[in-house]
Amino acid sequence: MPSNLSDPNELEQLYRERFGAHLEYRMRVWKTIVANFLGQYVAADSAVLDLGCGYGGFINTIQCRKKFAMDLNPESRRNVNPDVTFIEQDSAQPWAIPDASLDLVFSSNFFEHLPSKPILGEVLLQARRCLRENGRLIAMGPNIRFVGGAYWDFADHHLPLTESSMSEMLRMRGFRIERAIDRFLPYTMVNTRRIPSGFIALYLKLPPVWKIFGKQFLVIATKP
Repeated sequence: MPSNLSDPNELEQLYRERFGAHLEYRMRVWKTIVANFLGQYVAADSAVLDLGCGYGGFINTIQCRKKFAMDLNPESRRNVNPDVTFIEQDSAQPWAIPDASLDLVFSSNFFEHLPSKPILGEVLLQARRCLRENGRLIAMGPNIRFVGGAYWDFADHHLPLTESSMSEMLRMRGFRIERAIDRFLPYTMVNTRRIPSGFIALYLKLPPVWKIFGKQFLVIATKP
């Protein structure tokens, strides 16, 4: 996350308090989401960056050739697997990743923490630089249209987005939108009833149900 949001020690304390009791459950959820949906977008020989990786749920689970994770939270380094190259830096600054070296940049519930749309634009430019031709960016996050006031229940939420505004920002930075879903996953796994993995797998196979429970958008974009 950007350094002007909060310092790394504050991030570590905030996310430990928010997610510390949920880590095992979150990892089970990520395994289910990857196995039943996201895995289709990641080839075995891919190089993948998990942007704003948090505790590494996605990058630790996905199967690919080369793995990168970026976050400012020092605890992220301790949670990603040994096969993950961890980059602790401000995502709006030039990334320590070569040009055209990634096949996928994945980001879940990260962009809403950025302080402004110009900063988001800088992050997207870095993603575009590092992606190969036809590489993908996949973004998930709370859709302010459906979350409403509950969006502000988290002190580190700054940038309200929808699938439409996310798509527009991506197009402005040279991406082509492959898929934009307004309702995908429910809003949060914090302070909610834990759902068995089998029900999550079934949910992912039933897009009409997303329209009832989904409050996060999913946008998939391609670098031409």
